[in-house]
Amino acid sequence: MFQSFEVKIEPENAGPRIERLRTEMARVGLDGFLVPREDEHQGAYVPPSSQRLMWLTGFSGSAGVVLVLKDKAIIFIDGRYMLQVRQQTDLAVFSYENLSAIPPATWLEQHGTGLKIGFDACLHTISEVLSLRKALDRVGGYLVEVEKNLVDIIWNRHPNIPFGQVTLQPVELTGRTAQEKFAEIQKAITAEGASATILTDPSSVAWCFNIRGTDVANTPLPLSFAIISVRDRPQLFIDQHKLGKNEESYLQNLCNILEPVEFEENIRQLAQSGDVILLDPSLTAENLRLVVEKAGGKIREGIDPVQLPRAVKTQAELAGARKAHKRDGAALVRFFAWLADQRPGTQDEISTTQKLEELRSQTAETENSKLEDISFDTISGAGPHGAIIHYRVNTQTNRPLMNGELYLIDSGAQYRDGTTDVTRTVAIGDVGEEKKRCFTLVLKGMIAISIARFPVGTSGQDIDVLARIALWKNGFDYAHGTGHGVGSFLSVHEGPQILSRTGKQKLLPGMILSNEPGYYRESAFGIRIENLLVVQVPEIPDGGDLPMLGFETLTLCPVDRNLILPELLDREERDWLNSYHDTVYRKLAPMLNEAERDWLAWATAPLEVLFVP
Repeated sequence: MFQSFEVKIEPENAGPRIERLRTEMARVGLDGFLVPREDEHQGAYVPPSSQRLMWLTGFSGSAGVVLVLKDKAIIFIDGRYMLQVRQQTDLAVFSYENLSAIPPATWLEQHGTGLKIGFDACLHTISEVLSLRKALDRVGGYLVEVEKNLVDIIWNRHPNIPFGQVTLQPVELTGRTAQEKFAEIQKAITAEGASATILTDPSSVAWCFNIRGTDVANTPLPLSFAIISVRDRPQLFIDQHKLGKNEESYLQNLCNILEPVEFEENIRQLAQSGDVILLDPSLTAENLRLVVEKAGGKIREGIDPVQLPRAVKTQAELAGARKAHKRDGAALVRFFAWLADQRPGTQDEISTTQKLEELRSQTAETENSKLEDISFDTISGAGPHGAIIHYRVNTQTNRPLMNGELYLIDSGAQYRDGTTDVTRTVAIGDVGEEKKRCFTLVLKGMIAISIARFPVGTSGQDIDVLARIALWKNGFDYAHGTGHGVGSFLSVHEGPQILSRTGKQKLLPGMILSNEPGYYRESAFGIRIENLLVVQVPEIPDGGDLPMLGFETLTLCPVDRNLILPELLDREERDWLNSYHDTVYRKLAPMLNEAERDWLAWATAPLEVLFVP
């Protein structure tokens, strides 16, 4: 099993740990200290050795920051975690703020008059530090860099740093060699008026060098840094214990391999040489800006030049994604066919998660098609647990799937040829009309995105509303984006493309995104339906004037017809769903045994065919 269900959080220890942190704050003359979720790579995927926020507070979500003051401690989290954070942390120790509405900088501008707030410059981006500093300057406060992270000082039994082995991603799956990628990045660097860039995002490094790793759970990242210059060989900063002979030989032909401890010194030398260094202020840690400036270097701020090329998939990557989703779809059908045979109350959130992982592990046809990992811890929520958007089941919270409830399962897989992410909500027995009404409204939003056509230049924020209209008309909404980018055997959450109110990146052919509207009724039930989509090449619709983009659906898995109220769907929506289900059956049926095909035939029957299996 890739997923563990043991309880890892320790909310009862938060109080004493916060007090020890306050002792350290007093020792260095601080009124407060910021502890973010991120590590020095500024990504969402953090090894146990860098999970300072969870160790200190008990909160295990993928985004957040705590501000510890002399008399209070505030956890800032986004809408996905409003329920989870209260369940995982001590309400007597912490208060809570919405990270989107009131980020730490805004809070400090309102309440931080005269305060000295400490921070670790390795763990906060250039943009974030600038915002914090401006906020405190306005109220006579101070942002103070600490020499050593105060949490690290008090963290006993600190986990070891990871040394996961690096593997090579073959060119038949990437569609481009590392040398071709370097050439494209160098052109982008030059276009920005710079002569080098620093890559701190391990996803960017992995994509550029066509390597993968095992340093963090669920995401094949080798924790590493790189410097790409327009004149010199690329430099890769990675612990060489991670490299086997083949990997070392491959990389030696591409770049200079250096240890991570040499990273800052090489940046210093680059700055002193007069190079203009391109830094992404939203991804690069503040300490690297300080290294460049103290060495007299010149900085050009811009977007990580790897982000956009990585997001636009090659034909080889798209072919791999289609194959991966087909295998994954067969595993999902086997799972839901199995679940349909289970009596209510006989399975629970853990047993179902284990069964799905078992079935995914049996899909391999070749070495490149075997299950390498799950792409995130499965969200397996029965009844009221489905309302916790990023719920993670453990042995203490595990709940049976009971009659009359909804069951939400959001899961994904990492295959060498593609990354999957799919959510389905299913009925356990008869769930009643209200749950079906809510489900059908969510389904209308999912279909609206699936069938959308939109002009070249459209961004994610332009079409996010399509998924919400049916919900809004009924007084409902959901507190997360509609979709995120997805990598190719990389991160299941990949930018810059997103479908959300804040999604400014233009959607380009070849980008993969999720389509996952939802609805969550606290302490009652949760609903989410998610497919992965790929942006198609623009075409002029029949009788139209302008070329329009659209989506191809990659995910192959039935939507539970037991939960659909057909009268709430219009003809175009019913036609789309019937066509989608027909595609699911045609592509997956040859991969299934007779009993599984029979179940799939029922699950994908036209909406007009109303019968009970």
